[in-house]
Amino acid sequence: MYNLKVVLDTNVYISAIFWKGAPYRIVSKATKNEFAVFISQAIIKELANVLARDFERNEEEISTIINPLKLFVRFVETKSKINVIKDDPADDRILECAIDSNSQYIVTRDNHLLKLRNYKGIKIVTPIEFLK
Repeated sequence: MYNLKVVLDTNVYISAIFWKGAPYRIVSKATKNEFAVFISQAIIKELANVLARDFERNEEEISTIINPLKLFVRFVETKSKINVIKDDPADDRILECAIDSNSQYIVTRDNHLLKLRNYKGIKIVTPIEFLK
C-alpha cells in the first residue's frame, strides 16, 4: 500500500510530455512507484482532447503518448459529483478523482484549483511545491 496518493492535473501531464521541468520530474518519480498516481477516464479524455486541440496530435500519436501512462497510473472510477469550481466546471473532475481515490494531493498549475489550496483535506499544490 502506498503512503502517498496523488492526482496529477492534465496540465501537469502535458508539461511532463513536452518539457523537462518539475512536472517531468514528478512523472519520473511516479514511474518508479515512489508514490501512487490516480487518474480517471475524465482526466484521460481531457488529456486526449488537449493533445488534439492544442498540439495537433492525431489519434495514433495520442495513443502513443497516453498508453505509457497506463503502466504506472491507477484508474479510479469516480462516483462523486461535485460543483465547486464555478469558473471552470471541468476542474471538478480533478477534485472528484482525488476524493474517490482518497488522495492526499492534487498537483496542478491551474489557478482555479490552486485558489482552493485545500479541499476536504486534499492539499492542492504546484509541481514545485509537491517536489519540496
